[in-house]
Amino acid sequence: MSRQENTLIVGAGPIGLACAISAKRRGIDPLVVDAGAIVNSIQHYPIGMTFFTTPELLEIGGHPFVCAAEKPTREEALMYYRGVARSEGIRVQTYTKLRTARREAKGIQCELEMDFERQHPSTFRGAAGVTSSQTLIAQRLVLATGYYDNPNRLGVPGEDLPFVSHYFDEAHSNYGLNVVVVGGKNSAIEAALLLFRTGARTTLVYRGSSFGKSVKYWIKPDIENRISAGEVGARLGAEVVSFQEHSVNIRNADGSEEQLPADRVYALTGFHPDFGLFRKIGIELDPDNLVPSINRDTLETNVRGVFMAGSISAGNATSSVFIENGRFDGEKIFSA
Repeated sequence: MSRQENTLIVGAGPIGLACAISAKRRGIDPLVVDAGAIVNSIQHYPIGMTFFTTPELLEIGGHPFVCAAEKPTREEALMYYRGVARSEGIRVQTYTKLRTARREAKGIQCELEMDFERQHPSTFRGAAGVTSSQTLIAQRLVLATGYYDNPNRLGVPGEDLPFVSHYFDEAHSNYGLNVVVVGGKNSAIEAALLLFRTGARTTLVYRGSSFGKSVKYWIKPDIENRISAGEVGARLGAEVVSFQEHSVNIRNADGSEEQLPADRVYALTGFHPDFGLFRKIGIELDPDNLVPSINRDTLETNVRGVFMAGSISAGNATSSVFIENGRFDGEKIFSA
């Protein structure tokens, strides 16, 4: 017999946790699952990163976010959201992925997969791929999955080599190394500057001919000055052709090909929601911008009982929804 839940929330990030608080304050005890750790996207932020946003705009459930400086760090945010989950008594099941879901007469049948290797690393050490499936029936399914688990891949040979990463961890370990950063938006530029200042020989490869207006006003002149001074290498208007051990092959704007030395590569080309999962569930997506069919007042999709919260409700325009404006989505869902 399938396990029964009133509400399943998929995604234990700030938006998913905020949705859980909205539910609990209306007498509903939701189960929150996440394919990674709690606030998994923030865990993957660079070590020591400082948020652009002030702490009060990251608060959920009325819990004050106190930090040492004007803006919080990654570590302070991790501590804050863990504390909120514990204080609110939110049931969070980590390393549990929603494979698919479908609407049935008795509710929404959800197929979950638990990664036992990541849940219990000491027990399953060395036994890769130890998983277990579970079927759960929920009366309400809230998708708050974000997009950080799905990098925008370049689709070129060698992208899966061990020295290529779509996530930037920290700069210190790159001291004295040749490092190539692929991308030209805030994350890529900030990584390139950190790497340069940590002592890495850094080259930035970006397909655009110049940095766009979305680049933060205080880092744009910084990177431009570093490039002009020859302190950070730059290949603007260039595209990656392939990765090989210790090198990146690119095609420059003039059509010439070049091989850049690389001990490590950070391909920071952005992320996207799991549109494949949404289609499996039956959620209709606009063919042009992939915006889901959704009631903007209640956030319910065209599949009865299935709701979407946070950035995934914006289709391709994920950058239009942040913690600041997505943290109230739970009130729309659970006030109906």
